[in-house]
Amino acid sequence: MSSLHKSRIAEFQDVLGEPKIVLQKLRELCFSGIPFDGGLRCLCWKILLNYLPVEKALWSTLLKKQRELYSQFVKEMIIQPGIAKANLGVSREDVTLEDHPLNPNPDSRWNTYFKDNEVLLQIDKDVRRLYPDMAFFQRPTDYPCLLILDPQNEFETLRKRVEQTTLKSQTVARNRSGVTNVSSPLKTSAPNSLSEYEVLPNGCEAHWEVVERILFIYAKLNPGIAYVQGMNEIVGPLYYTFATDPNSDWKEHAEADTFFCFTNLMAEIRDNFIKSLDDSQCGITYKMEKVYSTLKEKDVELYLKLQEQNIKPQFFAFRWLTLLLSQEFLLPDVIRIWDSLFADDNRFDFLLLVCCAMLTLIRDQLLEGDFTLNMRLLQVSTKIHQEWGGDGRTLLNRRLSSCTILGYDTGSPSGI
Repeated sequence: MSSLHKSRIAEFQDVLGEPKIVLQKLRELCFSGIPFDGGLRCLCWKILLNYLPVEKALWSTLLKKQRELYSQFVKEMIIQPGIAKANLGVSREDVTLEDHPLNPNPDSRWNTYFKDNEVLLQIDKDVRRLYPDMAFFQRPTDYPCLLILDPQNEFETLRKRVEQTTLKSQTVARNRSGVTNVSSPLKTSAPNSLSEYEVLPNGCEAHWEVVERILFIYAKLNPGIAYVQGMNEIVGPLYYTFATDPNSDWKEHAEADTFFCFTNLMAEIRDNFIKSLDDSQCGITYKMEKVYSTLKEKDVELYLKLQEQNIKPQFFAFRWLTLLLSQEFLLPDVIRIWDSLFADDNRFDFLLLVCCAMLTLIRDQLLEGDFTLNMRLLQVSTKIHQEWGGDGRTLLNRRLSSCTILGYDTGSPSGI
């Protein structure tokens, strides 16, 4: 470990060691990249995402309360009607004269259960293919949900619910417009089938199943937005970071902590997922146009070239902004970018600058290319990744330093 890296770790420890953390100092440090050592990144993200208060004396009580609340969510929401035990506070029969599987009443518990299955199937399909180039999400977690996996109770896992649902003969997808598309499995490719992934022994669950549970509970608690494709790409890096925390006391509660951090982050970006808000000042269309207006200020020649070829920001910036660049880079680089993004008080202004920097890094190719070549270049992130972060984390830090706002110095390399 270099002396510079040791010095940065000491700076973080000094700031985090205060009874009341000075948020501005922490932001300045985090903007330059957060060391992974000692669980520093996990702790800093929880503070920056407003999960932990700056008063450290409040942490113990708050964490206990929030983790108990999440356990309650699991009890209440991941239940097949009629199988909950009375000793968990829920007692009802599968079928009654008033409520049964064929009941058309929208308030029917069975009706709700079947509608939830539609959402669950889309979540399941997305989380199973989360970061397919990494083995992490297919591996078993060290801390499975004992409430569900305890053989003494009758709770079913979401995985079993997907396998048993009557909707399993179809693939159901809901896009941002709220349109539900149902297709026959004969039209889907084999790699997306349930049998692609090895089934873990009883009592174990993979990391992707934990992510699935987080997203399903979020969808249940937020019916106005529910689940939209892409949310899995937001929760993935959060969960990975918390689930690999070297501090086992924090790592054990990665699921609950991820849920609340994800919920807080979605409170800031959920408008990007709501179609009806696209053309408002808080909508995604306005933000995409802001990318071009910023580019016009920074590089008018490149801006005019893209305008001349009628390459609209919707063709590429939609994914960049909505998913916070999580699909444009390898996961370690995404995490490094999110250090700066979360640390910036005006984090989404910073995101616009990062998008502009990505364009200017490939400006020579864009200025020389025709419409077809440029569209391929912008929609496939490989080339941008090679230019930005493909040759090392130090270069990534230098690239991010060109996007500096609020006067932060981001030139110092830091480990991930």
